[in-house]
Amino acid sequence: MATIAILGTFDTKGDEHAYVAELIRLRGHQTLLIDVGVLEAPQVVPDIDRYAVASAAGLDLKAVVARRDRGEAVGMMTAGAPLVLGRLQREGVIDGVISLGGGGGTAICTAAMRALPIGFPKLMVSTLASGNTAPYVGLKDIVMMPSVVDVAGLNRLSRKLFAQAAGAICGMVEARVPESATKPVIVASQFGNTTACVTHARQRLEVAGYEVMIFAATGMGGRTMESLIESGLISGVLDITTTEWADEVAGGVLTAGPRRCEAAARGGVPAILTPGCLDMVNFGEPDSVPERHRNRRFYHHNAQVTLMRTTPEECAVLGSILAEKCNLSTGPVEVFLPLKGISVISAPGQPFYWPEADAALFDTWKAGLRSEIRVTEYDGNINDPAFADLCVAGLLGLLPS
Repeated sequence: MATIAILGTFDTKGDEHAYVAELIRLRGHQTLLIDVGVLEAPQVVPDIDRYAVASAAGLDLKAVVARRDRGEAVGMMTAGAPLVLGRLQREGVIDGVISLGGGGGTAICTAAMRALPIGFPKLMVSTLASGNTAPYVGLKDIVMMPSVVDVAGLNRLSRKLFAQAAGAICGMVEARVPESATKPVIVASQFGNTTACVTHARQRLEVAGYEVMIFAATGMGGRTMESLIESGLISGVLDITTTEWADEVAGGVLTAGPRRCEAAARGGVPAILTPGCLDMVNFGEPDSVPERHRNRRFYHHNAQVTLMRTTPEECAVLGSILAEKCNLSTGPVEVFLPLKGISVISAPGQPFYWPEADAALFDTWKAGLRSEIRVTEYDGNINDPAFADLCVAGLLGLLPS
């Protein structure tokens, strides 16, 4: 028997959530009702009331209710609900979560769902599910189901859709992964200019008994990979393509933000880092390049992608940043440096060949590392099979036997 959290604004959507709770219980599961309503009295009796939700964030809801400030109250629920739901999941109290809502309810409840790890069942039935759901889903696996009609009482159509939603969340918590598909997982970062390296490494790791998930280093890909590492589902990290840091430093369009390369370090997950594609900063078509960069070295990858070569000064900054990220590591980490090109186009004779820039990157990275972090230098290109073999051997040596 599973316990499914039912999260909702019970002052306006209580009947709908009570209906879903009844259907879930008919399937043999328990429910735990959490009220994130704000102003009016709840229509159903919750297991965790709105005052407890606000209190979780150290906030006093009573004063806000007295002022009838709905916006402030919604802000309180948005702050408290993730803390409550996250704690229930960590303590093993709940096995899944479902909610039904309009604009306010969707904002509150998906904020709470984003506090849960990837793989934990989460279903949001929403009036907003047919539009741009990115602000609500973020980097997590929240299932957004269109409500079709407004979540405003029960009728012939809504009863059918809410019943299907109840069945969906029950099916999600009942689902089991076959034993044959439970190999330990390694994540790897890849770009077009490091595909050969990552492909060879993936094949070697699969032969060694690992499942490899590859993420495109396009900003969103790096953020998603970091989120998955934080979920605790990952055994090791092969961060071949740290290029998103070049965009963060030089103002490109594929930045993954300032916390890139931190999840494995803070979580103690074994990791290999290399400077894959730190020679390039990404922009769109040529006219999209900022005026201040117009005299730089460029490579036109295609009509929609313009690559800009990082300078020695930028590379020195990148090396310092990556050393700082490595130094955060609470688990095993190693650095591998290919001395004859960190991408296809930075190899000798290629458009982005600039040994002084690469040297600035390598030197500051090595100089900034804690003394016990091992650095392996390879006298070749990042896409050489031998370099991929070195990285694989290094990661396998860090993983528990």
